[in-house]
Amino acid sequence: MKYTSEIIINLPREEVIKKLDNPDNMKHWQRGLVGYEILNGSPGTEGARMRLEYKMGKRDLVLTETILKNKFPEEFHATYDTKGVHNIQQNLFQEVDSNTTKWISRTEFQFEGFGMKMMGWLMPGAFKKQSMKYLQDFKNFAENGTSVQNK
Repeated sequence: MKYTSEIIINLPREEVIKKLDNPDNMKHWQRGLVGYEILNGSPGTEGARMRLEYKMGKRDLVLTETILKNKFPEEFHATYDTKGVHNIQQNLFQEVDSNTTKWISRTEFQFEGFGMKMMGWLMPGAFKKQSMKYLQDFKNFAENGTSVQNK
């Protein structure tokens, strides 16, 4: 499953990247994030791996992020892996003008196993909605300082 999500953030690109590139900020825009741990490499560098722990309702989810390309401020690509799911993220950051940034997120999910493949086939809207929610939550945090921790 492949799709693209986009959002306009009313901040200069350098400020967007500064907030996005700080792992301590993730808790403010990634709902359900319980914690993270650097597994290897220097944070933010190509090849670096990080363990991300989420609580989604009653479900615990652990993902491993691997950075494929970090060419901030223009682009950042990574994979996110958990049992039965391989997620490839390509993120592009375009300057609309000196005070506006367009974040384009290209997402590809690759599913393993019958159950995961069926979920992807039956519920593609849920995946797209979740991706857009992360973008919206980041926008609210970056522009207004609104944290999802308070919700």
